[in-house]
Amino acid sequence: MNNRLYGNLIFELSKEGRKGYSLPRNNYGDYQIPQELCRAEDAALPECDELTVVRHYTNLSNNNFGVDTGFYPLGSCTMKYNPKINEEIAALPQFQNLHPSQPGATVMGAKAVIAMLDEALCALTGLAHFTFKPYAGAHGELTGLMVIDNYHRSRGDLQRKKVIVPDSAHGTNPASAAVCGLEIIEVKSQADGQVDLDDLRRIVAELGAEIAAMMMTNPNTLGLFETQIPEIAKLIHDCGGLMYYDGANLNPMLGACRPGDMGFDVMHINLHKTFSTPHGGGGPGAGPVGVREGLQEFFPNVSPYQGNFGVMMRACAYILSLGRDQLKMVGPLATLNANYIKESLKDVYELPIDTTCCHEFVFDGLKDKSTGVTTMDVAKRLLDYGYHAPTIYFPLLFHESLMIEPTENESKETLDGFIEVMRKIAEEAKTDPELVKSAPHNTPIGRVDDVLAAKHPITTYKQMINDNN
Repeated sequence: MNNRLYGNLIFELSKEGRKGYSLPRNNYGDYQIPQELCRAEDAALPECDELTVVRHYTNLSNNNFGVDTGFYPLGSCTMKYNPKINEEIAALPQFQNLHPSQPGATVMGAKAVIAMLDEALCALTGLAHFTFKPYAGAHGELTGLMVIDNYHRSRGDLQRKKVIVPDSAHGTNPASAAVCGLEIIEVKSQADGQVDLDDLRRIVAELGAEIAAMMMTNPNTLGLFETQIPEIAKLIHDCGGLMYYDGANLNPMLGACRPGDMGFDVMHINLHKTFSTPHGGGGPGAGPVGVREGLQEFFPNVSPYQGNFGVMMRACAYILSLGRDQLKMVGPLATLNANYIKESLKDVYELPIDTTCCHEFVFDGLKDKSTGVTTMDVAKRLLDYGYHAPTIYFPLLFHESLMIEPTENESKETLDGFIEVMRKIAEEAKTDPELVKSAPHNTPIGRVDDVLAAKHPITTYKQMINDNN
């Protein structure tokens, strides 16, 4: 990637006078653009022939990493394989070419798909009704909290403005509650990663009449199943609050248990996580919200349209192609894969909570801290071996968090290859720590200053002028 044609910016490949496209003859006459809209100088655009442009961007695209090109163990995000039949179904012109403002009578097929998906999600979650208007997980969280707020308002419980959130929660939980105008109360975790029931009892005793809800992710962000959910739900319900389920970690629950059966009243589902459509790059997403019977009347009108219909189509195709029996295998296989990697690496990576995990687990960096090699160094070195790094420095409960989620799709051979590389990096950290600390070495761009890049990003190309010309 270091040769001139593939390693440079498109501006650096520019040659004056070269063209990649010629406009057709103008048969419509001239139109004068108002002077105030005209540039003082011509735009500094690159001048390249078509073949140079095609090669340049094709080779750039080969640097992109995705679940179709390699193992993507991104913890807390469930970047599972998106079967191509899902894409084919979503691309059918009868669905793809729909307009959101079409008359209802002309979109009966789309409505039937949403109804089918609604029925499937209710069966999988144990909830009674779903709204498909939210466009993403965070939008779903906000919608679910608005349901809870509307419920309390309808009962005259206007003082219920406090939402209990575990200290291991996803960052979107407190953010969504704040946007909804609610106050966040943090509950501690125990050493085993579970919610501290004594701390929760204290909070309920002090604030019971003010508690609107408790937001939980189960399994939690450490990949651990919260075993005390029935007691937690009873505490919250007895004081008049509702239970909210963050569906980000729903994947290992499929075929194992249902949030509605545990006592959760409201939940959102990240269709783009649990039911394929990997969401790297910030989209696409869909965050339908489900509620128990009686709460559907409190759905807020967060959008005049249904949400991202293309993601709904993919999710529906995923569910139908797997079917009832195979869907039941998703959670157990995801759990098996995560535990296999964890057990294979815990002798060289520090495992702060040594117990059976669900779909993901968290190391606290290398076991041998004397090398000075950090979690960031391990993540950068993984790039040299062709692997996308896991989530790092989250959750915040550990200093050197390394969160790994393999999903149910990956074969034993893929997992073994990843384990071998992780062990090799641990050995390199002992024998040649500088090699790891200065990684990556085999990528187009080497180690960057992450703080500088975040604070002072260069987002535009400034053409260099040669004074001798």
